[in-house]
Amino acid sequence: MRSDSIKKGIARTPHRGLLMATGVSKKNMDVPFIGIASSFTDLVPGHIGMRDLERQIEKGIHSGGGQAFIFGVPAVCDGISMGHSGMRYSLPSRDLIADCVETMAEAHQLDGLVLLSNCDKITPGMLIAALRLNIPTIIVTAGPMLDGESRCEKLTMIKGSFEAVGKFRSGVIDEKRLLELEEESCPSAGSCQGMYTANTMACLAEVMGMSLPYCATSAAVSSKKRRIAFDSGVKIVDLVRNNICPSDIVGKDSLRNAIIADLAMGGSTNSFLHILALANAGGIDVTLKDFEELSYKIHQVVKLDPAAVPTMSDFHKAGGVPALLKVLSDANVGLEDKNTVCGLNLSQITKDAYVNTDLIHPYNEPFTTKPGLGILYGNLASEGCVTKISGIDPACYEFEGVAKCFDSEEAAMKALEDDEIKAGDIIVIRYEGPKGGPGMREMLAPTSLLVGKGLGTSCALITDGRFSGGTRGVCIGHVCPEAANGGVIALVKDGDKIKIDINNRQINLLVSDEELQLRKSEWKPFELKCKSGYLAKYAKNVQDASHGAIV
Repeated sequence: MRSDSIKKGIARTPHRGLLMATGVSKKNMDVPFIGIASSFTDLVPGHIGMRDLERQIEKGIHSGGGQAFIFGVPAVCDGISMGHSGMRYSLPSRDLIADCVETMAEAHQLDGLVLLSNCDKITPGMLIAALRLNIPTIIVTAGPMLDGESRCEKLTMIKGSFEAVGKFRSGVIDEKRLLELEEESCPSAGSCQGMYTANTMACLAEVMGMSLPYCATSAAVSSKKRRIAFDSGVKIVDLVRNNICPSDIVGKDSLRNAIIADLAMGGSTNSFLHILALANAGGIDVTLKDFEELSYKIHQVVKLDPAAVPTMSDFHKAGGVPALLKVLSDANVGLEDKNTVCGLNLSQITKDAYVNTDLIHPYNEPFTTKPGLGILYGNLASEGCVTKISGIDPACYEFEGVAKCFDSEEAAMKALEDDEIKAGDIIVIRYEGPKGGPGMREMLAPTSLLVGKGLGTSCALITDGRFSGGTRGVCIGHVCPEAANGGVIALVKDGDKIKIDINNRQINLLVSDEELQLRKSEWKPFELKCKSGYLAKYAKNVQDASHGAIV
């Protein structure tokens, strides 16, 4: 065992003494040492219930014959950090989390890991660490929160709060109703209820085989989640004894499986960043071209909030991830039969899976033959940009409008709040990319305000920043090259016409090449906004979004 290097032999007498100080018995010096990387915090709704899940995992590890050690990692709530400077730390926290898990596992020579995660950047950060370390690992995602409800109206965090702000500002609801929605939209522990980034990544972790079946969709407050946590603790000891590592589970085929599932369920655009980062961490040959290739082939068979009314609780009742995989497997869309941490291949997991076809459509009767996500190219994004097709009204698949440019999210928000944005406008928010932000902030506040004000189908928004998985409307993100690197998005001027063509995956600034060359010659090189601290270090080392914003 790896842990023998800290507990075997005369020279390790001091190490054993220190381990005994933590409560490890002499008998348990001979069993696998399993780390529980917990992202518990009182600050994040998706993580407040993790103390209970830690106990369940710990019980499982000890029942399976291992010794459990809990250690903490940071966790950022994207919703709470949204709309202000704090959001700059969200994406960079992914790499911080990966570094923390790697450091603890290597410094203490742990034999295996259970990664207790849930929200947006924590799950991919932990998976990056798992692929770097390549020691036996299982991830337990803590699960979605219960649906909100007020006056018999189903609520989610997005529709019950962020979009409600726009409705209030436009006079659709009064302040009393706004406060009712605020209080009832998030009624329990858990990740936010729709197919946003947290739940997208939980589903993809299960698709990749790194979580036990139904882990992604089981509610955070359910007894089923507690049982999955316990079973994960038991199973990790088996994985250690059989030396089954992440590289035995996650390869090119399993990452492509994740992309297929992502497209079929209309997941968050952030998944592009995270899957590319996972590929880099594992030395796996998956690039943006894999997304592009598959996006022309995969139909969308699941449609959840924010693009529709159903939520993760409905998806779970309809059969969850195994049901989705069964539909995709039966359709022969290229899903590979891979092994998983539970010891079963995908085909064995999906063989008898229940499928509610009202929510998870048969592949030959999809919600749309278009995928949930798409990659666009053109002179405005020569290296690509992404959009959540599932969140766009089909009547807006071809959209041409007039640019209104802002060099920060705050400037765009002020224009929206002051009613300066009208039908036909295309909001361009730049210098918010990985380097320019720095940190590639999500733009949930302006996109939600657009929808809440009734402009969701008459305006568009383009940015080199990111969107929340809860975004809907004609929203284009991850524009590459970003403005800070001299991308064409930095050269757009107020009044320029921009054409977005979802059907042909094109996005173009309708300005001549000669004019663009002139503007490029006049453009002043970008100066980093942060001069010290973590974000300064991040900005100097981060790559662009088309490479996963890796550092």
